[in-house]
Order: sequence, then C-alpha cells, then structure tokens
Amino acid sequence: MSSRTKARKRALDILFGADIREQPIAAMLDEEAGRAAARPERASSWEYAREIVEGVDAHLAELDEAIVAHAQGWPLDRMPALDRAIARLAAWEILYNDEVPDGVAIAEAVESATVLSTEDSAGFLNGLLAAIARDKGAASGE
Repeated sequence: MSSRTKARKRALDILFGADIREQPIAAMLDEEAGRAAARPERASSWEYAREIVEGVDAHLAELDEAIVAHAQGWPLDRMPALDRAIARLAAWEILYNDEVPDGVAIAEAVESATVLSTEDSAGFLNGLLAAIARDKGAASGE
C-alpha cells in the first residue's frame, strides 16, 4: 500500500471520527497529531493525511455544496457518515489538489467504499465524484 493510500486512510479515519462524534475536524486533527508524535514509524503517512484533513476543514462548505449539487437527491444527512467522509476527501483532492489526477482520487475513493462501506456506496461515489470532476473540467475550460 502506497504512503498516499495510507495517508488517505488516516485522513478518512479523522474525518469519519469527527462526523460520528460531532466534533470539529480541527479537534480530531489535534488528537491525531498527538498520536503521530508518539508513533514516528507512521510518519510517512502523516504529512499528506494532515494536508487532506486541513484542506477538507478549510473548504468544507464548498465541498459539501459540490457533493449535494451532484448527489442527485441525496442530502448529506441521508448519506452514511463513511460515504460523506470519503466524498469530502475525494472531492477535496479533485477540486483543490492538482497533484492528484482526478481518476486516482476517484479510484481510491471507490476502493475505500468497496472495502469499508455499503454494497451500493462504491457505485454511488463513483458517479458522484465523476460528475464533480467533469463539472470542474467544464468550469475551467478543460
């Protein structure tokens, strides 16, 4: 498993935990920072995980707006919490991280959903994220 994949998993854990506990994302990030300091052997995944979580936190309203706009009648509160976290993470990579190709962000999200979430989650997230990527490209003239 690549260090970026590990970082995505770590970021997903933080985002999911914040949602389930109804805690601010920044508070959960601070908790994980303490664990990261205590476990230097996991340092390779920490930097990108922190970048993802900080990015999602900084752009949460815009990410949620993009997700809702492309979710075809699924409000955020009806989505499983894990799917919300996966969607936010991948949408941040698609919309705000030019280093990650959209296809990679989508594939990683679909893989996470396949392994961790409901039977229908992978297909739902694939369509949702592909629509976000498509509209991002259209808006930028790609």
